[in-house]
Amino acid sequence: MKQITFGDDNILLTNISVWSHDGQWIVFDTRSDRDGANFDCDWIGRVHVDSGTVEKLYLAKHGAKVGVVTASPTDERLVFIHGPEHPTSDWSYNAFHRQGCVIAQQAGSTDDAIWQSSQLDARDIVSPFTPGALRGGSHVHVFSGDGQWVSFTYEDHVLATTDEANCQRNQRNVGVSVPVQSVVVPKTHPRNQDGSHFSVLVSQTSDNPRPGSDEISRAYSDAWVGQDGYRRADGGLQKRSIAFIGDCVDESGQTVPELFVVDLPNAVTHAGEGPLCGTSTTRPVPPAGTCQRRITRTTDRTFPGVHGVRHWPRSSPDGEVIAFLMRDDHGVSQLWRVSPRGTDLRQLTTGDLPIASAFSFRCDGAMIACVIGDRVCEVDVQTGEVVTLTLSDHSASPPLELACVYSPDGKSIAYLRRLRSATGEANQVFVCRTSCR
Repeated sequence: MKQITFGDDNILLTNISVWSHDGQWIVFDTRSDRDGANFDCDWIGRVHVDSGTVEKLYLAKHGAKVGVVTASPTDERLVFIHGPEHPTSDWSYNAFHRQGCVIAQQAGSTDDAIWQSSQLDARDIVSPFTPGALRGGSHVHVFSGDGQWVSFTYEDHVLATTDEANCQRNQRNVGVSVPVQSVVVPKTHPRNQDGSHFSVLVSQTSDNPRPGSDEISRAYSDAWVGQDGYRRADGGLQKRSIAFIGDCVDESGQTVPELFVVDLPNAVTHAGEGPLCGTSTTRPVPPAGTCQRRITRTTDRTFPGVHGVRHWPRSSPDGEVIAFLMRDDHGVSQLWRVSPRGTDLRQLTTGDLPIASAFSFRCDGAMIACVIGDRVCEVDVQTGEVVTLTLSDHSASPPLELACVYSPDGKSIAYLRRLRSATGEANQVFVCRTSCR
């Protein structure tokens, strides 16, 4: 176990993709509170794992705030949430007033401090809307395994603020940004912005899901399936898919979070059952060829639904296993696994202590890193055997539940502890070694 960051800055790690592609750096933001609920960070940084050198890579301007940074698995790009510049009382930071921002080192630059930035997703909030542009805010951006596409969750400014009657609700949904073309929007509103990628929603929600159906009122906690997709039941390769949690309604009217997979088409620019960009009263509609499927059905369990500490389902690198948290018959939150085809649902861990953190898969797909009790552990994906990596330290805070992320080579895990600082307490980055050899 090794402490990587020091000082008074409060460090926040995103739940996945915090290591640079070469494993030398860990990226972070400095939101001020323990859990990152206060979106008040002014800069995006990285720390060198061996030397402890900290670099500020992006400084927000004009009153904007930034955070929740992730790294590309293939190159030096980073993506993060960017709040509004020049915020006002009617356009301040919230779930539908934020955007993705990508930064990358300038080509040919020998100065690591020189980074170029671009807005990921375009925004157009005035009808008629622009295909490929969003009408609200994107959040928790993560690169696909090949570093090409970016997934995010989304909420809609137009539907959240409209006075029109009979309009659909603003609901959390999942989307992707794809580098097929830049999107230029009309400057009919001061908050309209161009974007470098073509962005669409890929999940579908319902204002009033039918009890007992696969309809959902909310789609969230998204994760790419496999580094290069997964094998469908027919043996063909599904190149791009996203797993997410969707809120269903059971026969008694209770909300039950279930696991879903949405299979994506190779091209996202073609409209499906409605306009990609939505209308003034309806949500944007996924592109043609998108297929959303429910892969868990837990309403008959003693403790139904995907439950536990806040987490994101995660896929093995080969796409054959999706891991998530669900309570056992004793009410203890355990790791479970299922295939993206909805088969082979089984419980992995069986301990008395619940899984206490978000988690990630090792690069060989053999182990899952998570916190159990006050220790960082690895869980065998086949047997459920738990390997303890850190010792209990009653003089220090336990690892935080926010992140437990493998390095690209699988030999290290990054996580957070909260320690005393000169000004009070602050989260700090730690790294421990794994069982990978």
